[in-house]
Amino acid sequence: MIKQLFIFLFLVVSCTTFAQNIPGKNTLHFYVGTYTDSISEGIYRFGLDVQSGKLHSNGLAVLSENPSYLAMTKDGKNLLAVRETKDESNQSMGYIELFKIDDIGNLTSVNKVVSGGAHPCHVAVNEDGLVLASNYTGGNVALMRIESTGELSEVLSSDQHTGHGPVADRQEKPHVHSAIFEPKGKRIFVADLGIDQVKVYTINKATTTLKPNKYPEIKLPPGSGPRHMAIHPNGKLLFVANEIGCSVSVVQLPDNGTFKIVETVSTLPVGFAKPNTCADIHLSPEGNFLYVSNRGMNSIAIFSVDEKEQKIKLLSHEDTKGEMPRNFTLTPQGDFLLVANQTTNNIVAFRRNAETGLLTYTDQINAFKPVCLLFK
Repeated sequence: MIKQLFIFLFLVVSCTTFAQNIPGKNTLHFYVGTYTDSISEGIYRFGLDVQSGKLHSNGLAVLSENPSYLAMTKDGKNLLAVRETKDESNQSMGYIELFKIDDIGNLTSVNKVVSGGAHPCHVAVNEDGLVLASNYTGGNVALMRIESTGELSEVLSSDQHTGHGPVADRQEKPHVHSAIFEPKGKRIFVADLGIDQVKVYTINKATTTLKPNKYPEIKLPPGSGPRHMAIHPNGKLLFVANEIGCSVSVVQLPDNGTFKIVETVSTLPVGFAKPNTCADIHLSPEGNFLYVSNRGMNSIAIFSVDEKEQKIKLLSHEDTKGEMPRNFTLTPQGDFLLVANQTTNNIVAFRRNAETGLLTYTDQINAFKPVCLLFK
């Protein structure tokens, strides 16, 4: 009864906001992944008017349990979601679920498969339909694919990490937090918060299995806790957001050869001493600016990127107007940056200046425990 009351109150507020911000032809639509342990019921749809910067709600796209991270196929016809749930034996195995997107953006479940490890927290898909699941508590990465039948396969290959880091309460064992495909490349980068490493893989196409790259790892400073990553458009640099260390590591990516950490830079202002952890990281489309979310300071750290020197410089911090900015995203053209504030149940929009990289607040809207934003 309490959950239904909360949902009713949220709908009242959302409908009021919607009436004030009626969507038009300049609207970009996006999906919102959530945690459903309180008032959320699954994956939601929202819209952003790119002229006014106003947000509006399109309601529930599909019922789903704890769809905490989302990814979309390149053709825009399918959406993948991590489901941080327990199986029939009450074990925290979790699933990856595949949805078909209809013409108006609603989702229909195609199938779900066990993620191959406990507490999956990230999913990625490439242009060939290969899918990576990052299992946080399980400490492994799993490979699947979208079959010609349109269904998601079972796990085809996985790799179990070993080791630990110096932060006893966070790095007692491996904690795989994200995995990304190298654009137009053959490598896969896997951030493991628990062992302070980014593992590097390739795929054996004959067997569709993961295999260690010739240079299989990038070792980060002890206690860094690598979480999410972004690759520069030039393909030569990898930027790693370190959750525990509250920093960004800039890594050279030679086509063949060992990886080199150019520098590791704090995401916090000098003198900031309150508790904080980093979460998400994204580059502007042209690669001139880098953005990282701070949870605790509740801000977006804004960096300039010197492509020639392969270094970054902290420019400013933008208040996220909410607490626990878990995930954020840029619009496809990079004109806006949207932040999901998990604790305060709101999504906030900022207009982005392409020349300075700085952000200007435009609007915010209520949401159900938002943790991932994904544009259609």
